[in-house]
Amino acid sequence: MALALLLSFTSPLAQAAPFTPANDAEVVERLPARAADDPTLRRVESLRKQLAAQPQDAALRIEIARRYFDLAMAQGDPRYVGYASGAIAPLASADPRDAAYWLVRGQLEQYNHDFEAALASLARAAELAPALADAYAWRAAIFMVQARAREALAECERLAPLAEPLWAVGCRAYARAGLGELQPAFDELSRAAGASPQATPAVRLWADTRLAEMALRLQRPEDAERFFRRALGLDITDQFLLAAYADFLLARQRAPEALKLLAGWERSDILLLRLALAGRAANDPRANEWTGELRERFQAAARRGDTLHEWEAARFELEVENRPERALQLAAENYKKQKEPRDAEMLMRTALAANRPAAAEPALAWLRSSGYQDPALAALSQQLAAKGGQR
Repeated sequence: MALALLLSFTSPLAQAAPFTPANDAEVVERLPARAADDPTLRRVESLRKQLAAQPQDAALRIEIARRYFDLAMAQGDPRYVGYASGAIAPLASADPRDAAYWLVRGQLEQYNHDFEAALASLARAAELAPALADAYAWRAAIFMVQARAREALAECERLAPLAEPLWAVGCRAYARAGLGELQPAFDELSRAAGASPQATPAVRLWADTRLAEMALRLQRPEDAERFFRRALGLDITDQFLLAAYADFLLARQRAPEALKLLAGWERSDILLLRLALAGRAANDPRANEWTGELRERFQAAARRGDTLHEWEAARFELEVENRPERALQLAAENYKKQKEPRDAEMLMRTALAANRPAAAEPALAWLRSSGYQDPALAALSQQLAAKGGQR
């Protein structure tokens, strides 16, 4: 599970006209050395060679798609999602009774913001394999993206008997923290993390990132940094962790540290946004280049009608381009689909900057009804009220 199911923008290499290879053995592109040296990528390329000789092997197609999706989530390269979708596309007409197919299909659908289809696919996976923990975890994550924390909590309860203890506790605490139970949720997850040295590194990374976010909401930045650093110490490539810690550093005027953290990550669009912000704050000579690259990517996405990146585009327009009206337009469109706290915060910030407090009412209504606790959102609510918006 990822807190925000953050989606990267379309990279420039993905902006050309669609191309369908004649067969699975055809080389589409040679990736740079850094990617080619990745053992995970080498393994999936080996599987692709096997598939060229066994194109009817459904299990092999599903495994390739799963591995490509994992690469996309870790590295922020959206092409891997395209490769994953292509791998399983021939299976769709057969209505497979394979839970693994429906799981990866649901993951790909949520990546493309087709949340209702994703929930249905994941439900199908759980129906076929009731002990498939990932199906419940991903449904919980999607419900959180939609601000449906109680439904997420129900999925976490279904997950609990199937998952390792820290994962189960983390899922439940994550949902509870969205229902006005921030302190007890933080305490529960903190105890579980301390008592789970045997948990897998991936689950420990997820738990520490959640703890860092909760600590920030509890106004305990020193603890938040400790959790961030503990997660980074696990040495797992995770663009979402890097983005969250970079935002932490930027908020504390530590832009040079953010630049060091994100060095070499221009390929990931969500991290390129942070590089541009950090570069401007640190007067780094590369800032203009990063800004120009982002601008081109956003313009290309707009020409395609691609709306998968509106939160990041809104932040870019607000903090880099200084166009609050355009930022508000993007934030409002984004909030129609995604309603996580960060989406509400962006809508509130852009409404405030554009001097249109009434535009933030959907986010303010959620904040009033949910019991969600966050001093930053409370402060924005007060500022909007002072300008004539509701509290």
